[in-house]
Amino acid sequence: MSFRTGERRIWDTTATLEALGGADVALWIWEPDSDRLRLNGAARALGLGPLAPECSSAAFRALALPQDRAQAEEVLKVREPGQPVVARFRVRGGEVCLWRGVWLEEGVRAAGVVAAETKFSASERCDLTGLLDRRGFIARARERLTEPGAHELVVADLDRLRRLNEALGHDRADLVLAALGSRLIAAFPSDAVLGRIGEDEFAVLCKPDGYTPAEMLREALEQPLRIAGFDIHPTLSVGAVSAEGGLEAPDPAELLRRAELAVEAAAAAGRGGAAAYGRSMETDGLSRLALEADLRGAIGRGEIIPYFQPVVRLSTGALSGFEALARWIHPRRGMLPPDEFLPLIEEMGLMSELGAHMMHAAARQLSIWRACHPAMSAMTVSVNLSTGEIDRPGLVDDVAQTLRQNNLPRGALKLEVTESDIMRDPERAATVLRTLRDAGAGLALDDFGTGFSSLSYLTRLPFDTLKIDRYFVRTMGANAGSAKIVRSVVKLGQDLDLEVVAEGVENAEMARALQGLGCDYGQGFGYAPALSPQEAEVYLNEAYVDGAAPVKARG
Repeated sequence: MSFRTGERRIWDTTATLEALGGADVALWIWEPDSDRLRLNGAARALGLGPLAPECSSAAFRALALPQDRAQAEEVLKVREPGQPVVARFRVRGGEVCLWRGVWLEEGVRAAGVVAAETKFSASERCDLTGLLDRRGFIARARERLTEPGAHELVVADLDRLRRLNEALGHDRADLVLAALGSRLIAAFPSDAVLGRIGEDEFAVLCKPDGYTPAEMLREALEQPLRIAGFDIHPTLSVGAVSAEGGLEAPDPAELLRRAELAVEAAAAAGRGGAAAYGRSMETDGLSRLALEADLRGAIGRGEIIPYFQPVVRLSTGALSGFEALARWIHPRRGMLPPDEFLPLIEEMGLMSELGAHMMHAAARQLSIWRACHPAMSAMTVSVNLSTGEIDRPGLVDDVAQTLRQNNLPRGALKLEVTESDIMRDPERAATVLRTLRDAGAGLALDDFGTGFSSLSYLTRLPFDTLKIDRYFVRTMGANAGSAKIVRSVVKLGQDLDLEVVAEGVENAEMARALQGLGCDYGQGFGYAPALSPQEAEVYLNEAYVDGAAPVKARG
C-alpha cells in the first residue's frame, strides 16, 4: 500500500510486511560481516519462527535438515554484487521452501524473499513415484488422524543417496527411487497414507493392525534391485512415532517433525539404524550448535586422535595391523564417537584437514610400534581418505613425505578409498591412485560390495586390498543374499590377486565361516573395538607374546 505526499508516492513498509505475511512470504536480509540473518513477514508460517526476527549463520544451519544443509549454504555464500541467490531446502518442522534473492551493489549483504515451494505447484503427487508429496501427505494425514484409535507414523531415509547420484547419475538414481515407491505401494494396505516427503525420504501413516509398520517398510524397501546393470542394495534409517487419533490428535506436521528427529537419531547409530521418537531428542538441535562451536579448532588442539582397531589374519590369528579411526576427546563431554562429529566435520569443510591429521598421527604411531617390535616389521596401519580427499592438492607429496619422515617401508601405510570417490571420475582416480602407489602407499577399496562400482574399472585400478562392507558380513548368516555377496567378493579378490579384509567380524563363528571361504583378514568387535593408542599397545604386546589375537566365542 502507499500514500501521497505532494507529487510523490512513498511505500508504506508496515503495510508491505503485513501483505507479505498474509501471502505466506517472508523477506530476508543476510549480512555476513555481522553474522546476522534477518527475517520479516510469514517466518512462523514457513517454519522459520525460531530464526525470526534475526539469527546467526550457525542457528540457520542447525535448523536446516542435515541432508539439505548444502543447499542452505547457498543462501550464506558470499558473492559478487548483482549475483543471484537461489536455493531450495527444508527446515525442521517446515515445508520445502524456495529462497530467491540477490547480492546488493555494495557487496556486503544479500536480500530476497522466501516462500513455500507448494505455492508454485498445484500437484499433491510426486511425479517420480506416484506417492503423495509432502504437502499432500500432511493434508491426507490430517484427515486420517481424525479417526479414533492408535496410529503410527514411520519415516524412512534412504542411506547414501548422494553416493547413488554420484555413481549412477541422477537419471538412474531416480529409477531406484521410483522402484522403491512402487514397492511401498505394493507392501501396505490400501488405507495406509503413503508419501515421498523429501528427496530421499518416504513416509507411511497407518493403523498397526496385526503388523509392525517399520518392519514391513524395511522388508519391502531393503530388497536388492538391479538398475542399468548395477546391483543396488538399499538400506534405510527408520524413525517412528505413535499417536492417538480423534479430536485430540496431534498436528500431522508436528508428528512428522518428531518422526524425522527419530530418523536423525537412527542415522547417527549407523547405516540401517532404527529409532522411536523420545522427548530427549528435542535437545539435539541446541547440542548440535554447541558441538559445532567446540569443533572449530579441535583438530589443532589435539582433541581428535586416532584410535586403532586390530586387523587379524584369519588363518593364523596373527595380528596384521590396525585401522586408524578418528575419536574426539572432548574436554567436557569425554570421548565422542565418529557418528556424532564426522557429519559436522564434513559440513564445515574440514574433512581434508582431518584426513591429513589422521594420516600423520597414525603413521607416527606405527613407526613407534615397529621400532619397539622388530618381529612385527610387516605390521600396517590403514587410514581412510575422506570424501573428495583423493583430489586434494599435494596429497601425493604429503604421503611420500609422511612415509619418509617416519621411516616406513612401501605398503606399511594403507589408504582406504570408497567406491563413490572412485566412480565420480574413474580415469582421474586411476591416475591419482597409481601415483600414490608409486609414492609407496598401500591402497584398499573400502566398503566393497555395496554395488555402485563397475567391475571393469576394478581391473584397471592399482588396489592391493578389498574390504567387504560390515553390513554383509554381519548378516551373511541369516541372509542368503549377503552370504552370496561375501562369497563373490572373496572369490573376486582371489582371482585378481588382492587381499580381502572382512569388516564387522563379531565372533569366532563368523571368523571360521570367512576363513572357510578363503578370506584373508578380519576386523571387528569379535577381536576388539577401536582402541586408544595405550590400549592398542597392550593388545599388540599380548598378541606378540601369545602369537595370536583372541576372538570372542559369540558376539
